Amino acid sequence: MTKPVKNNYINNVDFLDALISYKKSCDLAKASGSSKPKIPNYIGECFLKIAENLAKRPNFYAYTFKEEMVSDAIENMLMYFENFDPDKSKNPFAYFTQISWYAFVRRIAKEKKQQYIKYKVTESFGALDEGELLELGNGEIKQLEVYENMYDFIEKYEETEFKKKPLSEKTKGVELFMDEIIEQSLGETNE
Repeated sequence: MTKPVKNNYINNVDFLDALISYKKSCDLAKASGSSKPKIPNYIGECFLKIAENLAKRPNFYAYTFKEEMVSDAIENMLMYFENFDPDKSKNPFAYFTQISWYAFVRRIAKEKKQQYIKYKVTESFGALDEGELLELGNGEIKQLEVYENMYDFIEKYEETEFKKKPLSEKTKGVELFMDEIIEQSLGETNE
């Protein structure tokens, strides 16, 4: 027999009660034609605690953009908290933790993509020509190691991401522009 997992920072029963009473007040406001009431502080505090404590997990604690991850999680919980149905589940903690988890994963993917774009643009402008760096002389060996890591990152990113979705299928604004630059630079390196 396994013990249920306990979290010590949110009382799930109180959280559920707060969500149910807020949903009732929203239904009353809708019926009377008035605007929705603001979200109670207790629910907001629970959202913040869930996001901050999830960010402390070993999966996420080392990222430098943890604040963005927490902000994304809170935003997503606020966007989707009306979808929580107390008739289907009595565990709002698990529901909102899952929302936060996927918000974190999406932020990590966005940050990796941005890092890839930065590295690829830097590479395409030839700023990292190893021959030029070797000519500079003193202390450049450490820089070469950093650049090798950058090339490794680019290679791994292209292997994983471009197998999922070819560049030509993407059609959004700046992404399309950056993808065209990347495709051009890939074409030049393959020739």
